[in-house]
Amino acid sequence: MSSSVEYYRPTEELVLPPTYRPRYWLHALLLLLTVLTTLVVGARLEFNFQHGWPAFYMGDGSPDLFPWKWFFSVTHLAMGIPFSLTLMLILLAHEMGHYLYCRRYGVAATLPFFIPFPTLIGTLGAFIRIRSPIRSRSELFDIGIAGPIAGFILSLIVLGFGLSISRTVPISGDVLDSSLQPTYPLIFSGVQWLLVILGISSHAVPVGRLLVHPSVIASWVGMFATSLNLLPGGQLDGGHIVFSIAPRLHRTASQLTIVALLPLAYYCWAGWLVWAILLRLSGVRHPEVPEFPALTKGRRWLAFAALLMLVLTFIPAPFGQSSLQAILREYHSQ
Repeated sequence: MSSSVEYYRPTEELVLPPTYRPRYWLHALLLLLTVLTTLVVGARLEFNFQHGWPAFYMGDGSPDLFPWKWFFSVTHLAMGIPFSLTLMLILLAHEMGHYLYCRRYGVAATLPFFIPFPTLIGTLGAFIRIRSPIRSRSELFDIGIAGPIAGFILSLIVLGFGLSISRTVPISGDVLDSSLQPTYPLIFSGVQWLLVILGISSHAVPVGRLLVHPSVIASWVGMFATSLNLLPGGQLDGGHIVFSIAPRLHRTASQLTIVALLPLAYYCWAGWLVWAILLRLSGVRHPEVPEFPALTKGRRWLAFAALLMLVLTFIPAPFGQSSLQAILREYHSQ
């Protein structure tokens, strides 16, 4: 399978990708810092789990949102290994899916850049930069979809493991009121049901009523990242997939995605407004990729798998009471 060979005509000049010298020190530094920030967050999640508190409990007795002093405690950092290891592997799988397919097609790309950030999950994710043209729609499709598939599969494995070691414990209303309650996508209910059917888990209750292990939160982050990347617009993976299927529909799909995110921001999660703005700023146009040859039928069927992944992982409101409407109402009530 070599669509790019079919595309080039004998009279065309072959343009080799530019030489790229990896800045290994920068990749290593960002990786190390992201490991540290996710270890601290993971330690906090493990601390809450051991005390029978929800993952994002922030009431009396819980550590700070990001306990900086734990950077210097080997004991605490060791507590964060389950979350940090599983999350970093999920992020790495996603980016390496893109990277390896770039290598397969001779497309110049950087190694993954991880983004450390001292917040609820300790990172803003990771990305690679493609530094040479993509020569066919098939190459664009394969590179675009490889990341979400790899990240989804590993997130699914981590989810099954995490749910199997989660617990059911009574949680008081006061504790719940002092916690950020994540909303779980459809795939979580499906995996929980399957584990009960197979006898792996005896917790026949909704995932939202479980005291989830930190690795479940890592999977939650991975699934959420998958859904964000599969949004059908701009330069996101979903945008690349749409362009590779129907280049002329990409601009319209991008604009409709932006429009759809606005009511989601108002009624569900204010963060969708940020994503709408980012999509608009990045532009709804797509780098030129040769229109012919078209995608094979098999790839078109695989696009339906990407749509199914989006449906199973999409979370309209990642946290309750986080809509723009709720924020404005609280602001006016003060």
